[in-house]
Amino acid sequence: MRENILSQGMVSLFSQKAMALKTLIPLLLLVFVPISLVAERLQWGEEAVFLTSVLAIIPLSIWLSTATEKVAVVTGPSVGGLVNALFGNATALIIALMALRQGLVDIVEASITGSILSALLLLLGLAMLAGGLRYKEQEFKPILAKVNGSSMTLAAIAIALPTMVIDTSNIVDATAIRNLSLVVSGILIVVYGLTLLFSLKTHSYLYDVGLSEEEMEENATFPESESSQNKSRFKLWLWIVVLLASTIAVAFESEMFVGVIESQTQRFGLTPLFTGVILLPLISDVAGYVIVVRLALKNQMDLTVSTATGDSLLVALFVAPVLIFVGQAMGQPIDLNFNTFEVIALAIAVMVTNIICFGGRSNWLDGTLLLATYLILGVAFYYHPA
Repeated sequence: MRENILSQGMVSLFSQKAMALKTLIPLLLLVFVPISLVAERLQWGEEAVFLTSVLAIIPLSIWLSTATEKVAVVTGPSVGGLVNALFGNATALIIALMALRQGLVDIVEASITGSILSALLLLLGLAMLAGGLRYKEQEFKPILAKVNGSSMTLAAIAIALPTMVIDTSNIVDATAIRNLSLVVSGILIVVYGLTLLFSLKTHSYLYDVGLSEEEMEENATFPESESSQNKSRFKLWLWIVVLLASTIAVAFESEMFVGVIESQTQRFGLTPLFTGVILLPLISDVAGYVIVVRLALKNQMDLTVSTATGDSLLVALFVAPVLIFVGQAMGQPIDLNFNTFEVIALAIAVMVTNIICFGGRSNWLDGTLLLATYLILGVAFYYHPA
């Protein structure tokens, strides 16, 4: 009995220290926000601006993701789902919009593929590996993987179709390619709206476990927030302020980062394809890696799987179409005519993820296989001459 109490006390102390460390690191890294501004104003050089802006984007993306999560929990499933839909991939979207404004169309198109590959293979792979090392086997609702997997398969097919049409018919007319991309993008946005209706309204009971676990996570992290309605309201407004401030700060940092990314990546011999597919998602989705690993270590695999696959759906069904429409409005010739190898890589990622997730069980080997697939594709993109 005594040993039991002592053991529980040690676990509680360890959790508190881990929580403090998790909050402290993003706070310390925020020092790079003013440093990056000074580096640009005083013209310390493109290398300094590139490095400091990257180090500033990382904590800002963590705070943006944390604020999104807290606001979503406090506001409930319906409003919270919409908040997640709007801000779930805000960092990646903001960086892509800034790059689009600079005319870096190749990098933006590649970043769409990269964000999907990162969510399906890297995020889910890290989570399954970390959780599998702590637990022999983990379970999650197969219906979650089935619904999101089916939607992701449709999205992959829709994204691949313009490339297939162009490759098989030798279409070179820019107007035809643009119109095809706009029609497909419009359909994808409608499909995303329907997936939100499905998950938040008509079939919300399928996602009840995930939401309840997320609420428990919030309560465990901030037990005092539930002590009164006034404190809950205060915390809601506090996290809304953090959400808006982080979004604005990410926009400023992304503009500086994008301004030097082309010259810096060329300096290291990186192609726009590799930069968009691998480098940008690694920088913009640091918060996602932290969240899914933390959830997997707490054995919350329903929420882990829905978070990772939900991120890929958000990019494929909403972020990509929005970038197509915004690009046309900006006069930037972005469309869905992706590199053929990107389409093949996307199909591989969706197929491997579906095979591993449809069983409703995972272990460390499953995570290793997903990570291995990501690494192999990453090396292939590095050596791809495009």
